[in-house]
Amino acid sequence: MSGNTIGKIFTVTTFGESHGPALGAVVDGCPPGIKLIREDLQTELDRRRPGQSSVTTSRNEQDYVEILSGVLENHSTGAPIGLLIRNQDADSTAYKDLKDIFRPGHADFGYWAKYGIRDWKGGGRSSGRETAARVAAGFIAKKVLQSFGVWIYAGTVAIGPIRAEQFLPEEIERNPVRCPDPEKAQAMEELIQQVKSEGDSIGGVIEVRGLGVPAGLGEPVFSKLDADLASALMGIGAVKGVEFGDGFETARRRGSENSDPFVSDGGKIHTKYNRAGGILGGISTGDPILIRVAVKPTSSISLEQETVDVRGESRKLESRGRHDPCICPRIVPVAEAMTALVLVDHLLRQRGQCGKVGI
Repeated sequence: MSGNTIGKIFTVTTFGESHGPALGAVVDGCPPGIKLIREDLQTELDRRRPGQSSVTTSRNEQDYVEILSGVLENHSTGAPIGLLIRNQDADSTAYKDLKDIFRPGHADFGYWAKYGIRDWKGGGRSSGRETAARVAAGFIAKKVLQSFGVWIYAGTVAIGPIRAEQFLPEEIERNPVRCPDPEKAQAMEELIQQVKSEGDSIGGVIEVRGLGVPAGLGEPVFSKLDADLASALMGIGAVKGVEFGDGFETARRRGSENSDPFVSDGGKIHTKYNRAGGILGGISTGDPILIRVAVKPTSSISLEQETVDVRGESRKLESRGRHDPCICPRIVPVAEAMTALVLVDHLLRQRGQCGKVGI
């Protein structure tokens, strides 16, 4: 296994590097008849692309997506769907001096230790640019999920110490930090601008919500729904932690405090508080899926950092490339995409094994 493919039935393989000619994805297992319009897919990619605002990198990629196969007259045919995004604004000159240096917080050393060679131009496969292919594939997954009444929303709920106090999905695309709390969005943006002016970066938290997810998705032992979601979200380079529902807060409680009774409301059984974030025993309960991911500060900063080179000699460096002072706004659509890819795969697996979805 090369680690470039996700899914069992709805599978996605991504390819390409940050500073290569192009990157893309092959989506296999998409049901036929799903309406897929290139312009709609482009709108989704525009949410992730660089150069959107002053709180993102200045790299100017249009991320124009080409649909190469698997779609006829704006509908999926059931054949593999090929997606291609050409790189147009790659500038490798800023990385030449770093060719033999391991950048702190990056995957440079790991790739070198594993393969004995690494793509020093923008990080290659380890670059956040690879996630453009995931967002493209995730759009298709979202369209399949929507045909089953499932919707996914994500938003920035924390930047540094600033925390959102409400989650209004309609507000997410109305501010550059993609915060679902309009009263906190401005303060978040100002904090990012401040650290940017200091040559630094800052981390935050993304919250993902899956609404309309039917009960019964997930396998009970080796492919639990929360385990697969955690794996997919941890597969985003900047993510360093994942929690479901009340998450780490539950570690401070007694069992009596954490109890979450089942109740029946209009004939529908659900949990009273959804403390587990919509998943119990690795299987969805029908409650909203609730996930939060911790996003580290961008490792490339213009402040001087200490490191070593391939010979083990001490070096100092200052990043001169074009980097995000905070990656959270652009991780939002990526987190949605990875959540969608896992949910659609489990939904199709459930339908294949049990012949139905939901109770």
